Amino acid sequence: MKIDRFIIALLLCATFCFPYEGKCQRMVVLNMPNYDQESLFHFGFVLGVNQSLITVKPISDLRTHVFDSIFIPDILPLPDSAKVLSITSSPVPGFVISIVGNMQIGKHLELQFVPSLSFGDRTINYDFETYQFRPGEKNPVQRVSRTKKVPSTYINFPIEIKYKSVRYNNFRPYLLTGVQYSLDLASQAKKREQKNKNEKIVKFNQNDIYVEAGVGFDFYNEWFKFGLELKMMYGLMDVLKHENNIYTESVDKVNSKIFQLSLTFE
Repeated sequence: MKIDRFIIALLLCATFCFPYEGKCQRMVVLNMPNYDQESLFHFGFVLGVNQSLITVKPISDLRTHVFDSIFIPDILPLPDSAKVLSITSSPVPGFVISIVGNMQIGKHLELQFVPSLSFGDRTINYDFETYQFRPGEKNPVQRVSRTKKVPSTYINFPIEIKYKSVRYNNFRPYLLTGVQYSLDLASQAKKREQKNKNEKIVKFNQNDIYVEAGVGFDFYNEWFKFGLELKMMYGLMDVLKHENNIYTESVDKVNSKIFQLSLTFE
């Protein structure tokens, strides 16, 4: 549902992003009237907030697959076997800081490189049904829940293309698309394993490739250009590290998904 709303918002914004000549524009004082023509390159920085999610694809026989005790490392007392009833994820907010470099490649096109450092956690929620078939056991079947948090610190290297409309006074909307390579520095950190010796942690692979789509608005001020941008990034790679336990073997693949709201200063 969130993706549908995001796509609808992009389509609505796209209707304002096609070049047109406004014959009835109200005359105002233009700030930095030659900003887009005076230089081939522009530089700045970005401050933003993001929301990290994951798309979890369980194994096809999730509700019928029975895991024996060797796959259940941290559910105590240790059951004889268990089934995974459901796997869900919860959104977690984070933040990002970036530098930005733009190169003008046409009247309405711009190539953008935005290396960034972003922080955020991702969570996976598991619901189990455990079985204890032992003499005298009063409750042989129990429901158990576990939440696994995967903290992440990304170094991102996105390359984006911006399609800009005709400038309207001191305002200019744009659409963007691009690809991004991300290196996760924290998902497999050894300190997490040392801190949680009695708990099995879930790890993500360090590398991922994202595709991006977004919409933004540039506002020309007297001394700088200020931008407001919303974009979505969807990971193409399975980031889950499979380690032969109930948390990873109940999952077929995990893809990352990030919504980001940014403030740009150039």
